[in-house]
Amino acid sequence: MSRVAKNPITLPQGVDVTLDSVITVKGPLGSVKFDGNPSVLVEKDGQTLVCKPVEGAVNANALSGTVRAILANMVTGVSKGFERKLNLVGVGYRAQAQGDTLNLTLGFSHPVAHMMPAGIKCETPTQTEILIKGLDKQLVGKVAAEVRGYRPPEPYKGKGVRYSDEVIVLKETKKK
Repeated sequence: MSRVAKNPITLPQGVDVTLDSVITVKGPLGSVKFDGNPSVLVEKDGQTLVCKPVEGAVNANALSGTVRAILANMVTGVSKGFERKLNLVGVGYRAQAQGDTLNLTLGFSHPVAHMMPAGIKCETPTQTEILIKGLDKQLVGKVAAEVRGYRPPEPYKGKGVRYSDEVIVLKETKKK
């Protein structure tokens, strides 16, 4: 059995889990659904969730760890939420959140408007900072990667959209 799947998931106060054909996790911030996997059996013991592989199923051990990690992220998402912080580095690079649209000025001849998917909120505390928040860890990371993909940091000056914890190793310029 997977070592990850052996750890039970403790449910914080205010989080409720419904185990049907679709697993639903409800919490103070909202609810998230997961289709589950027929190779993994999910059981609820009081305030804990346990993932067990089904005997004889192909890849059941590996999938039990994966399902456990997804369920743990769902529980964290509905209780605390997830966020990614992006920084804009460059002269004239700006961001502005308007409703469910993120307007970016990244040095192109045209402004870039990125629509946020359902369940994702975007904030701009300053013109060079972007906060992407949501319940789904995978979706938050995907949206942050899409925004970063418009202008990834370049290796000579470091200009572009970067994660707040990202370290860019700058290359040395050409010598005469």
